[in-house]
Amino acid sequence: MYKDRFINYLQFEKRYSEHTLLAYEKEIQQLLDFMEKEGCAFSDADYRFLRYYFSSLKESGLEASTVNRAISSIKSYYKFLQREGLHSANPMGLIKALKMPKKLPTVVEKDKLVNLLETLEKQEQSFMDLRDFIVLELLFGTGIRLAELLKIKDIDVDFYNKKILIFGKRSKERFVPIHANLAAELKRYMLEKKQQGFQNIIPELIVSKVGKPAYPKLIYKIVTRYLGLITSQQKRSPHVLRHTFATALLDNGADLNAIKELLGHAGLSATQVYTHNSAERLKSIYKQAHPKA
Repeated sequence: MYKDRFINYLQFEKRYSEHTLLAYEKEIQQLLDFMEKEGCAFSDADYRFLRYYFSSLKESGLEASTVNRAISSIKSYYKFLQREGLHSANPMGLIKALKMPKKLPTVVEKDKLVNLLETLEKQEQSFMDLRDFIVLELLFGTGIRLAELLKIKDIDVDFYNKKILIFGKRSKERFVPIHANLAAELKRYMLEKKQQGFQNIIPELIVSKVGKPAYPKLIYKIVTRYLGLITSQQKRSPHVLRHTFATALLDNGADLNAIKELLGHAGLSATQVYTHNSAERLKSIYKQAHPKA
């Protein structure tokens, strides 16, 4: 029911990423398949039917966050249909998101992470070791997202001003600063990359062992491997380094608005979650240090 038209709108007008487009398409198709299974025509699907659909998702064992993503996607779909005059009513108007338990961002101890990076820097490195070190340094040193890391090209690195051009969500551009040591390591990495004699020269900064553009699974493997050396926590994703970056800045007195700009957040509410992390850390220190705690 005009699914392709909606996806085209998201792609060409909203400029959503391929990953986001696939997620929207999946949610809409899943709803359409459910309607067909239940024998309900799209025009007959009202508020009660949609509430039944989302309840069935929850009862199937999906987490509230997953169901809420489905609710958000379907809401956008119906709003588009109504705005384009393709559907007379919006049965999603009364559907509300499920209540979510508050979860603090997962971080690793910054001192352990800094020690790890300093140790790796001093070790004799192969090109792959240097590549892995640069991945860790960029994620923790700038707080960029995984998708943003993969988009960086050699020409995006401004060594003179010590900053990198980042292409964020919805193709929004921002610059992130890099410290002098990371700039020097990036120069060394780029030189080593040229000397590898890869068959095809590509513009992307981070490459695989055969010189092709790096991909998400590779970055996950790198981060998981090295974080496993300093923590036993189950979550060891690239986003953990982003969270650690933001929390470290806040702990050291950085302004929340400045952190928001560095992270590329659209609004301050997304950044404020890190204040809870710092509050929990202060409580922990207080309990350990105060004689009456």
